[in-house]
Amino acid sequence: MQTLDIINDAKKLNVEEANLSGSTIRMACLNNLMMEDVSATGVKITNANLSDLEIEGAQLGGAFIHNIGMPPKDHPYYDPTAKQRPLRFEDSDLNGSTISNCDLSNVAISDCETRGMTINGILVNDLLAAYRGGK
Repeated sequence: MQTLDIINDAKKLNVEEANLSGSTIRMACLNNLMMEDVSATGVKITNANLSDLEIEGAQLGGAFIHNIGMPPKDHPYYDPTAKQRPLRFEDSDLNGSTISNCDLSNVAISDCETRGMTINGILVNDLLAAYRGGK
């Protein structure tokens, strides 16, 4: 496979019906990048600003999302006054997923199927039933 090097340059790429497997993109601006009908299994994104990222109609089975939030103190873009903007999940199948060691302060869950969902080993439906019974 031919390698195309774009180094210290500004380009707009129109890529269609192409195999870019194994490509590497480092220190690049990809603002407003549009990817449609693509296979991106095994993609790894590190040290990236993905603010306002929208993923729609995607299969994320096996995805591992971790260390998400504002840059830490030792990061060059750390800003002690910056606040993490909220994330939004809608119409998504998160069945069997795990959320661990995350700050869920002020998270709102509404109109969701919670059968079998636990928080620290306690069934959420049992918690809701106890809450409703105590009112």
